[in-house]
Amino acid sequence: MEILRTFDIVGKIATNFPKDDILAVKRNGVWEKFSSSVYREFVDNFSYGLLALGIKKGDKIFTISNNRPEWNMMDMGMAQVGAVHVPVYPNNSNDEYLHILSHSDARFAIVSSKEFYQKILPLTEKTPNIEKVFVIDPVPGLPNWSEILELGKKNQKPELLKEVADRIAPTDLVSIIYTSGTTGLSKGVMLSHHNFLSNVKASIHLLPVDHNGRFLSFLPLCHVFERMVNYLLQYQGVSVYYAESTDTIGDNLREVSPDGFAAVPRVIEKLFNKLLLKGKELSGIKKALFFWAVDLGLKYELNGANGWLYEFKRKIADKLIYSKWREALGGNVKLVISGGAALQPRLARVFCCAGIKIQEGYGLTETSPVIAVNHSEWPDMRFGTVGPLLSNVQVKIADDGEILMKGPSLMMGYYKDPEKTAEAIDADGWFHTGDIGELQDRNILKITDRKKEIFKLSTGKYVAPQVIENIFKESQFIEQIMVVGAGEKFTAAIIGPAFHFLNGWAFLHNVKYRDSKALIQHPKVIERYQEEIDRINKTLNPHEQIKQFALTCTEWTPETGELSPTLKLRRNVVKNKYKVLFDRIYGYTDSEGHIQTPIPNPDFKEGEQSE
Repeated sequence: MEILRTFDIVGKIATNFPKDDILAVKRNGVWEKFSSSVYREFVDNFSYGLLALGIKKGDKIFTISNNRPEWNMMDMGMAQVGAVHVPVYPNNSNDEYLHILSHSDARFAIVSSKEFYQKILPLTEKTPNIEKVFVIDPVPGLPNWSEILELGKKNQKPELLKEVADRIAPTDLVSIIYTSGTTGLSKGVMLSHHNFLSNVKASIHLLPVDHNGRFLSFLPLCHVFERMVNYLLQYQGVSVYYAESTDTIGDNLREVSPDGFAAVPRVIEKLFNKLLLKGKELSGIKKALFFWAVDLGLKYELNGANGWLYEFKRKIADKLIYSKWREALGGNVKLVISGGAALQPRLARVFCCAGIKIQEGYGLTETSPVIAVNHSEWPDMRFGTVGPLLSNVQVKIADDGEILMKGPSLMMGYYKDPEKTAEAIDADGWFHTGDIGELQDRNILKITDRKKEIFKLSTGKYVAPQVIENIFKESQFIEQIMVVGAGEKFTAAIIGPAFHFLNGWAFLHNVKYRDSKALIQHPKVIERYQEEIDRINKTLNPHEQIKQFALTCTEWTPETGELSPTLKLRRNVVKNKYKVLFDRIYGYTDSEGHIQTPIPNPDFKEGEQSE
């Protein structure tokens, strides 16, 4: 059958890929599996239930849920009757929830747990468009999503459902995804069936897994990246296993032995750091061999460019060390898809060297999302790039370096916001991504920075903060960092320490401290961070080097506001939250917060910035 709408995938699965575990989830320590036929049954019953509730084509349904098979059942069931899915992050603020509930015009809200029911219900008093809130988990006394399913079972009208589904065109709106944004309230990106499926069909040849394979899923399904990957996997008939939680990813990888998974760079960084910690627990020759293999991996080049001797050493390292890394990921991983933010090239190198291929891609919610992605082999895999453009996507680089895009995956526009739509998509149909980049040979795209984030020092030199931040985040001491200096004489940074690593370092170096605040103020800690910054500064141009820094005593998370739900840095939030540190760095206040005349940095030399 021809797949023209997202819900057509369910029919394809039932017909072409009959299996017992098309979807699975671990709950209460047990893997619960759903067969292809049961999946379709749930989807149809949910559709019948929505029709019985009076849901019409174009009606909106708001959801908050962790990753679970029910998410897909609702998503496909909505799509099949023309309802518009409005999925939302579980870690949004109440202000954001209120904004989306109201702005989306949603009729119903479906949430995963009692906790979210209690959070959303009071907000519905301010949003009269919400008629009812359902919960997915069985909670006595609360309206449950199973009520919709039961209503559907009692009102099964196959002819009516087919008639409704047949009227849904590929170009019809299927979802509004509110971009997390790094400033202000989010915008509702309108995506059609065709937007998603054009992206799926242009990416399918890059998936080295057939219907016999398994994938582990743990990134939020409300995020366009994981959602599109889920459509891609189901299109191919791959079984999708949903991790119990982000804390159990390691255990779940070993239990499922998946062929692959999708991850954001922060997850890949944490996996690598866990491997390093295991290595540090070794002793003697085992420890020496481990870090020899790590060092070898960090120097890896594609296509045998390092020569036969290097490849011979790599074979030894593979047998002794890398094979154990693969076992730690379940022993069967053929592919890791990286997206959502820039991946440090060193991580792509070391994992690729170890036989764990990381295919980094690039895109935005507005592009459904993939614009470019690395293939699995040279020459269409290049470290430090996001790979070749998809075959159905056009890209050109504007005079100021901005990446402009056209293609069938480009959004329909921003919901109820024609002005912002016109700002994003110009009169010639080009979407302005806001990213700076360059096109290399073989249509390979390289991202260099965000257009809005590049700033100018008072000396006239331009600084691209993301590039510098990614270099500094390679340090095990640094979890997060924001490079600052717009309009100032020198570049500086506010740093969120990697406390899990710093605490271990402090213990080994006999650093006594009462709490995190005392730890970051300890002279030995400050001295060690200065050493780390001095080391990395040597790799940067003089005007890019961090001249001063300040450490924060808390971790940066979506819950505390410094990061968006997709773990992107919210620069305005960080700058406002740590304004005292920022002012102290540039000499606007003294150590007690008193305003004073700016004082020069004693280590700063004017000549360094005017080169």
